[in-house]
Amino acid sequence: MLDVGMGQGTQALRLARGGHTVTGLESDAEMLATARASLATEPEGIRERVRLIEGDGRETGVHFLPGSFDVVLCHGVLMYVSEPDAMLAGLARMLAPGGLLSLLVRNADSLALRPGLNGDWAGALAAFDTDTYTNRLGLRVRADRLDVLTATLAGIAAPLHAWYGVRLFTDGAPDGQEPPADEAELERLLSAEDRAGRTDPYRGVAALLHLFGVRG
Repeated sequence: MLDVGMGQGTQALRLARGGHTVTGLESDAEMLATARASLATEPEGIRERVRLIEGDGRETGVHFLPGSFDVVLCHGVLMYVSEPDAMLAGLARMLAPGGLLSLLVRNADSLALRPGLNGDWAGALAAFDTDTYTNRLGLRVRADRLDVLTATLAGIAAPLHAWYGVRLFTDGAPDGQEPPADEAELERLLSAEDRAGRTDPYRGVAALLHLFGVRG
């Protein structure tokens, strides 16, 4: 597996603990150092399944040969890329035949929900006519639409296989709010989110979209 824009390595380590061989690619030196420190605390059997590389997700061809991976993950990255098509084409080239491209993106068709549910009517109205937004880090970034990404995936020979919504009911929770302490209540919350993410029309207005393309 290739985890592009792996951040502090949380996802890569979780996959390695599950038995997968993972390469993490990250351009931020501080994030990469955090990932290396976390990896160093893992048992040897997990450490040997993880390779961490400093590099840009838009330049995967510099680091890897085409067809090198069974799965390529790009989660929470595309919103920081102003012109994502070339990057997506590069990611698709990294896939072996039948390989899976997993994308987690901000849903442009839901941008009005957060300000609207918070009573920010001016912000909600403005969000209908844009695909950019200010994230919780205070950065102006971009969102994607399902129909556009579907066409892009078809054009790079990794057509859409399945898609889900992510974070519908919990998107409006205040920053720093803890999840329910009661395990049964937490399970109900996760089950509600999971079902909404698989069910129309709810999944179409989730804060995030999780798309899977399969290399032909």
